[in-house]
Amino acid sequence: MGSVKILSKREAQRMREAGALAAETLCHVGRLLEAGMTTEDINTIVHDYTLAAGARPAPLNYKGFPKSVCTSVNHVVCHGIPGPQKLRDGDIINVDVTSVLPAVNGWFGDTSATFYIGEPSALTKHVVEVARECLELGIAVVKPGARIGDIGHAIQTYAEAKGCSVVRTYTGHGIHRIFHDSPSVPPEMMTSLALAPLPANALGVAPPSSPPLGTLLSSPSLGGDTWQVHELQQVLDAAQDAGVRLPKPARLEQRVDGF
Repeated sequence: MGSVKILSKREAQRMREAGALAAETLCHVGRLLEAGMTTEDINTIVHDYTLAAGARPAPLNYKGFPKSVCTSVNHVVCHGIPGPQKLRDGDIINVDVTSVLPAVNGWFGDTSATFYIGEPSALTKHVVEVARECLELGIAVVKPGARIGDIGHAIQTYAEAKGCSVVRTYTGHGIHRIFHDSPSVPPEMMTSLALAPLPANALGVAPPSSPPLGTLLSSPSLGGDTWQVHELQQVLDAAQDAGVRLPKPARLEQRVDGF
C-alpha cells in the first residue's frame, strides 16, 4: 500500500485551507453552469478564480495535461479536457478542481462534483444521485482503525443495489504536497488486496464514486489524447469526490487478510 503521510496540526490546517479553496472554486463554477457555455469557458472561470486567490490550478501542465480543470461530460469517465464543446440541456458534467495553495510549494486541495445542465431525465438523475450517495457512504466509514477496503465495500454494495456498477480502473488517492500519493483507495471490494487500517491525522481523497448507469459493467477506454477516459458502451458516468482528514494520531499496521 505504501506509506501514508501523517500531518502535523499546522500541515493539516494548510490542507484544510487548500481544500476550502477548491470547494469554493467548485461552488463558484456550479452557480455559473448553463446550456450553451463551452467547457473552455469553465476552464477560464476556474483558472482566473484560482489565480485571484493566490493559488495555481494543479492540473495545468501536470504530466502534460493542457488545461486548468477536468470537465467530463456524460459518458466521459474522467480527465475530460476543456475545449469548444458546448453544454446542452439534459447533459451532466463532472467538474474536477484541484487548487495548490500557495501557488509555490503549496498544498493540494482536490474535489469534484457532477452537475445537471437544464432538466435531467429520470435515469440521469438516478446515476448522479447514486454517485452522490456513494460518496457520503464512503466518507461515513472513514475513521481511525477502519480498513481502506471498507470504503470500497460501502460504495460497491450500495451502487450495485441501485442497479449501477463502479468504475474499477481508477481509484481515490492520498494527497498533501503531492497531487497523488498513498494510499490508493479502490471503489470496490478488494478482499484479496493487502489492506491496512487508516492512520489518524492523514489526509486523503475519498474515492471517486463513479457508478455508470445500468446493469452493464463499466468498460472505460483511454482516448487518443491519452487523457480523456470514455465509456465504450456510452453509458452515463457520474463522479463525486472530496478530501477527508482523520483526527488524532494512530499507528499504521499492515494487514493482509482482507477486511
